[in-house]
Amino acid sequence: MDKALAELESSRERWVRLPVAQKAELLDRILKDLHPLAEEWSDACADAKNVERGSYAHGEEWFTFSALLKGVRMLRDTLRAVAGGGPPPLPGPVKPCGEGQTSVRVFPQSLYDRIFYPGMTTEIWTEPGVDEAAVRAGQAGLYRGPAPKGKTVLVLGAGNVSILGPWDILDKLFCDGAVVIYKTHPVTDYLTPLLERGYAALIEGGFLRIVRGAAEEGAYLTSHDRVDEIHLTGSDRTYDAIVFGPGPEGRKRKQAAERLVTKPFACELGNLSPVIVVPGPWSEGDLAYQGEHLAGMLVFNAGFNCLTTRVIIQHAGWAHRQDLLREVRRVLSNTPTRRAYYPGAQAIHHAFVQAHPEAEGLGEADGSRLPWTLISGLDPARRDDICFTTEGFCSLFSETALEAEDVPSFVDAAVRFANERLWGTLTSTILVHPASLKDPAIAQAVERAVRDLRYGTVGVNVWGAMNFATMAGTWGAFPGHPYDDIQSGQGTVHNLLMIPRPQKTVIRGPFRQWPKPPVFPSFRTLVPLARRLVHFEAAPSPFKLPGILLAASRG
Repeated sequence: MDKALAELESSRERWVRLPVAQKAELLDRILKDLHPLAEEWSDACADAKNVERGSYAHGEEWFTFSALLKGVRMLRDTLRAVAGGGPPPLPGPVKPCGEGQTSVRVFPQSLYDRIFYPGMTTEIWTEPGVDEAAVRAGQAGLYRGPAPKGKTVLVLGAGNVSILGPWDILDKLFCDGAVVIYKTHPVTDYLTPLLERGYAALIEGGFLRIVRGAAEEGAYLTSHDRVDEIHLTGSDRTYDAIVFGPGPEGRKRKQAAERLVTKPFACELGNLSPVIVVPGPWSEGDLAYQGEHLAGMLVFNAGFNCLTTRVIIQHAGWAHRQDLLREVRRVLSNTPTRRAYYPGAQAIHHAFVQAHPEAEGLGEADGSRLPWTLISGLDPARRDDICFTTEGFCSLFSETALEAEDVPSFVDAAVRFANERLWGTLTSTILVHPASLKDPAIAQAVERAVRDLRYGTVGVNVWGAMNFATMAGTWGAFPGHPYDDIQSGQGTVHNLLMIPRPQKTVIRGPFRQWPKPPVFPSFRTLVPLARRLVHFEAAPSPFKLPGILLAASRG
């Protein structure tokens, strides 16, 4: 580790002064080096999680890898635009929004985006006080002024999703101007040899070093005087252990606001991702579709995601409340359960079920596989309910219902509940029927919700996770968490168009989409579709469209 840090220190000034065109060339090589690893990478993830090759769960790994390639390509194109003499072109309008904020349309960026994600749009909302002129003047600021001072960032890799750590590396290098020492996570350490091959261009250039280890190595690096900043994708418990120290002594330091580590620390942590279900004239088909939509938010990666939906918020008086839950149960009962591969999952699940003996286990379970678990009918007045205060990082989510005299009042109450009662601020979702939006009062309430939800991503009829899949919007907590109440973290990643001072990303889509989204558990052709997407993202071509569209239509 000392040797790696010394080598990085000798390279960091060279990195910040490297011409942007050469950085774009590095990304082009990374894209070419990663692409041939797709099958080996996806198979390794499937084997580590003990899922059957060719299954839907295996397809998730292919789909996730395609997002990494898409992000590398988009970042390369941004740097090519900067090298050409200007900021990256913005693909959509820039206009006022919110409270003294500016909305920047960043998706779709191409005809292909419109074909693959029909009707979906993504906007980055800036913090208050940033107008259109400031957006355009500040875009890609890292590359449009004097070279900054070189720095070394420690990236602590995530253990749940294979591409998180690899993407954090690229973000810190190309969007933050730092060289990177990357410590792998023990759960995903099996990918290290593949990552070294995919990122060989950065390693050979002296801009990246990869080290392996667990908590002891992490502690050594976080306090090392050659590490200027830290970036973590993980849990708030890991953050607290680094900043304040572990155990009872660490808790005492946190209460006293006495930090052991004071260097800048960006982090993307957990969340109790809420879904606000707006009452409306839903048909049986709507209920079946959105029931599977909700179930898919839990099933993807077996629930081991910071963006997994944890709390469904409904109107207590809606006639279809139980009908929607019925459809969720139906889908989960028919979806194969999976090995609970992430450390501590069994204990977390036990704690929630012990607090809620009425929890429903759906699907088969055994010693290594947890059931899909729904805890419905939570009392919204119980502020200390574990489902409102603690991230159930496993195959578990919950449901609660709020009383309200009408739909707009419910939407307002749901926003207050999400903001004030649920832990975390990473991502949220609103489901609303198009017929409901024809009522001006409901439409205005939904727009107030988009404005007022204090979450880094707000999805309207689109699971917030799709912001991650498209790689177009920023990803991270809502700004403002202090170090002694970190919740979902500080800072953002995925700002590929380099918009200054982002506050949140708003992603919108149709209430029902055809073909159905690949995050639906009944999607039958995810492996062939995701394979084709991998090859497309590595080198887009209209000749690859027929195979992609055919696989999508058969899902």
